[in-house]
Amino acid sequence: MNTIEPQIVTAVLTFFSVVAIGASVLVSRQQRRKMLELRLRENVWAGTGATASREKSGLLRFLEKVGNLASHGQASTSLREQLVRAGWLRTGAPAIYTGIKMLLFIVGLVTTAIFVVPRESYIASKITWICLGGTIPFFIPNVILLIQLKKRRDEIRQHLPEAVDLLEICVSSGIGLDMAWNMVADEIQHVSRVLAGSMVLTNFEIHLGVDRVEAMRHMAARTGVDDLSSLAAILIQTERFGTSIASTLRTFAASMREERSFSAEENAEKMAVKLIIPMVLFIFPAVLIIVAGPAVITIARVMIFGS
Repeated sequence: MNTIEPQIVTAVLTFFSVVAIGASVLVSRQQRRKMLELRLRENVWAGTGATASREKSGLLRFLEKVGNLASHGQASTSLREQLVRAGWLRTGAPAIYTGIKMLLFIVGLVTTAIFVVPRESYIASKITWICLGGTIPFFIPNVILLIQLKKRRDEIRQHLPEAVDLLEICVSSGIGLDMAWNMVADEIQHVSRVLAGSMVLTNFEIHLGVDRVEAMRHMAARTGVDDLSSLAAILIQTERFGTSIASTLRTFAASMREERSFSAEENAEKMAVKLIIPMVLFIFPAVLIIVAGPAVITIARVMIFGS
């Protein structure tokens, strides 16, 4: 019995070891196959993305050519500033914007002409409808640009006090302003990508040799937010008079919060005036019908039927 038990144990261990080795070989092959499939899928998606990017770049080049033809290669300074503030920093953005407007104008004219020309009506009305069909799409990019400008400006104004607070905390702990600026840009990215991108671009200008205050002025010009201009002016005074940067940032953040609360109170007070028009047009007639309606019906019934 004692001579049989070691042989059984050896056989069992050998069996399990062979099974384990075979299973490991099968698992490794399966993993390699999965890795190859993933790589093939990534290559396919990469090829598709590259094709889409080439098509997109071709479309952008076409729109840029159309815009250059329409504007003779000279975009207005105000348009360029608005596009930069809206987040479109590409050099050919004004030409692409003009090309989109011209393309929408032509598409609107052609589409309206297809529906209007076959109808029987006066030529003047047809021309009017065709002109309206081309003019309305022509101004759609203007509306989108204004919405984008307001959205970015409001987002920066909303999150700028928090960024200034983080700057103040970093500076108070002994970190330099440039390093603190980098840290705040990394942290604020999870909250506001617009403000973080503007801060990263400002940091890039500083690394290229631009003065910090001048780079912040460029940031204020790119975003169109007056609070950044005020922050740059405060930092100029701080460096000139040698005052504490931390206390200056703390005071500036508190003033921004007070200004935001004052604007919220002002909007709340204006709301009562703005509600007068819908109340007069919609709510007051309904209340008048409910209150005076039965009396008017009774009076009319008495006057008509006499009882």
